[in-house]
Formats: sequence, structure tokens, C-alpha cells
Amino acid sequence: MVSGRIVLFGATGYTGELTARALVDRDARPVLAGRDAARLDALAAELGGLETRVADVAQPATVHSLVERGDVLISTVGPFARLGGPAVEAAVAAGAHYLDSTGEGGFIREFFERHGPAAETAGCGLLTAFGYDWVPGNLAGALALTEAGEAATRVDIGYFTTGDAGPGATSGGTRATMASGALGSSYAWRGARLVDEPTARHVRGFDLEGRRSDAFSVGTSEAFTLPRVQPGLRDVGVYLGWAGPLSRAVQAMSAGASLVGRLPGARAAMGALLKAFAPSGSSGGPDAEARAKVGSLVVAEAFDARGTRLSAVRLTGVNPYDFTAAILAWGAQTAAAGGLQGAGALGPVDGFGLEALVRGCAEAGISRT
Repeated sequence: MVSGRIVLFGATGYTGELTARALVDRDARPVLAGRDAARLDALAAELGGLETRVADVAQPATVHSLVERGDVLISTVGPFARLGGPAVEAAVAAGAHYLDSTGEGGFIREFFERHGPAAETAGCGLLTAFGYDWVPGNLAGALALTEAGEAATRVDIGYFTTGDAGPGATSGGTRATMASGALGSSYAWRGARLVDEPTARHVRGFDLEGRRSDAFSVGTSEAFTLPRVQPGLRDVGVYLGWAGPLSRAVQAMSAGASLVGRLPGARAAMGALLKAFAPSGSSGGPDAEARAKVGSLVVAEAFDARGTRLSAVRLTGVNPYDFTAAILAWGAQTAAAGGLQGAGALGPVDGFGLEALVRGCAEAGISRT
């Protein structure tokens, strides 16, 4: 089978460049696409003379021209709620497979509810949030549910980092995702259905290597994908642990933001206030030395209807940024070679299969401990 081309849109951004390097490390030769021809040419020359294409979401036709049927489009162009639509639409229109690096709950929900049916008709596979947000939790949750068996009705997943996450440890894209979550409504899989709820509606503690750390709830792809793994699953809770003991404070701020956001003009004012915190476009991120000081820890616990814990899974590995680049590279290369299963809006597990995903995540730097 002849592999389709891999087109990386947003190649000169922070996550995009990391992904370009990860693809080349896997002996792939992606087409590098973005707005700035000079920066594209410089990166392409550094990586061995890769092909480049200029495209801009402000001119959707240029994005549509990037791919054709059988290709794989990777998009790292965010914030996705504002800038992500043209790339998904281009992939569906062409019948090309698609992966992205978003962590934004609102975009993920729209992706599954609006773009999924169109992609199924077009015969292409779409995978959103195919980075540290939110592949490891999909893997950990699926492993925990598989080990727990049919008695499992609830799974809780916690995302944590280890090491020294000091100043400058987050990229502009990460800050944009955090800002989007603060302003937008969130959701969760509760009572065997998708329900609306604010970010940090729930806070729970996880036992981590002899210490207990709090984490707050967020809307993620697991709410859509893990019920496919376990049809009897009633509740999926996904929690972020980066705030630790301040998780309750995050909960209070989220509740306050939800109330203030209902006032006339308040949402626009809050959005303007957050622009300095999360500027549009790429604004860089931690360098290799800073990334090397941080690791990943993801836990999943499955429970029965009585609340008895049936299984627990722990994944550890490299920092979120290097993992995102590496897993995007693995996923795109696997999809280009015909390894993607099914069409429509897919999750990591139903898209590649559990065994393949275990191998892919290990290659990308995160595995079970």
C-alpha cells in the first residue's frame, strides 16, 4: 500500500515545529504548511529540504488546497475555537484523515457533534485532541475498564505533572486553552449521557506515590470516546491536577466566572482581559532544557455501581510537549500507512485499537508503570 502524504499545518508554531522534528525523526517527510513562507523555507531547509505550502485560515481556500483523498492533515493551529474550523472542514471535503493538538473542550464537543457525521459520510477518520490533551487519559481509562470488566460503571482519570514546572513551563497555546476553559461552558459524561457543567464543577483527590493531590474536573475527549469502549459506562470523570491544593480555589473562580459571564457585556470584557494572558498565534514555549525537568503522570481508576474500585492504571513518562509532538507523528504516520480503523470522529482507542495505542504511546514516551 502506498502511504498518503502527511501535511503539517501550523508547522512554524511552537507545537508545530516540535511535531515537524518528531516526524523527521521517524523518517517521514511531511509537507510543512503555514502563513509565513520565509519561516517555512528556513525550517524545511534545516530538516532536509522538505516541501512547503503557504496557507492561512483567513483564506479557507488555501487550507482546502493542502490535502486530497488519502492524505493525512495534522493541525496545530490554535486557539482551535477561533482558528481550528478551516482545517477540519478541508480534511472532510477532501476525504483526508485528520489529527490535531487541541485541548479545548468546546472545540472537542463541536468536533464530535458536527464534524463527525460529515467525516463518516466522506469516509475519512478524524482524531481531535491527539496529544497530551487527551491521549494518555484515553489509554489509561481504556486499560482500567478492560481490566475491570463489565461490572465497571465509572472511571475517573487524573492528569498530573512531575518534576520542576517552574516559570516559562507553559506555551502560549497552553495558556490559550486554559483561557478558553475559563470562559466557556464545559461538559461531562454523567448518568450515561453528556451533560453541561462548568469547569471545576467537581474536585477529588488522587493518591500519588504516598501523597494525596487534588484535581478539578474538565471537559475532554474521554467523555465521548470511553463510553464506546465500555457501553455500560455511566460516568467518566476527567481531572486536572496542575493546581494541586489550589483546586478548590479554581473551582470557586470557575463558578464566579460562570455567574459573571451571564451579565450583559461581561463575556466580551473577560475575553479582552485574557488576551494578554493568551495572545493569538504562537508565542513560543519551554525550551528543551525546561521540558526535560518535567514529567507526566496519568492515573485511571474504574469503579462498580457500589463505588468499589475494581482496577487502577498508572502511566508515566516524558513532558507533555514532547509527548504531543511524538504521538502526533506516530498517529499521522500510522494513519498514512492505512492503520486507522473506521471513519468519522474517532477516539484514540477505537481509531487505532488498544494494543496499537499502547505501543504508540510507549514510542512517544509514556507507558504503564
